[in-house]
Amino acid sequence: MDNWIYEKDLNNKSRFVLGTKGQRSLICIGINPSTAAPNYLDNTLKSVERISIKHGFDSWLMLNIYPQRSTDPKGLHKKQDEKIHQNNLIHIERIFADNNPAKIWAAWGTLISTRPYLKLCLLDIYKVSSKYNCEWLTIGRQTKDGHPHHPLYLNSNLLLTPFDINTYLKSTTAQQDPDLIPVFL
Repeated sequence: MDNWIYEKDLNNKSRFVLGTKGQRSLICIGINPSTAAPNYLDNTLKSVERISIKHGFDSWLMLNIYPQRSTDPKGLHKKQDEKIHQNNLIHIERIFADNNPAKIWAAWGTLISTRPYLKLCLLDIYKVSSKYNCEWLTIGRQTKDGHPHHPLYLNSNLLLTPFDINTYLKSTTAQQDPDLIPVFL
């Protein structure tokens, strides 16, 4: 496990970071972790690895909007667990700081709509990213609702393109509750 970064809680119910060490990392942000672990990647992380290499990165890191492990996003907590969310933000901030300037691949797909709190968790991640020199990217066309595509079925020949996280957050938080539109965006 010399080349792996693997950060989880003691009972393995939350995973904060999974990836490989390198000099130029692509940081992928999905919704929630499943069962993947070092040397036992699921199909999503096999796609993340393949696409990262194809785009010239020597390593990749998988972060998630919400760190609870669940093989099905419908299995996520009905209400956000603030303790694991705050712990997730601590790990994410360290990754952004260590990889400054960070290349962040937005890759959560429509799964962000499975729980209302996920959009607010993403907003907190955005606030952390705004402290650093982060570049938000996406691959492929956005969904009809404007969500960046999940990596599982993406063709590795598609290009990384800029992702306007500000516009995305304004539109998705406004759909949820117009009073949540962040003033700083």
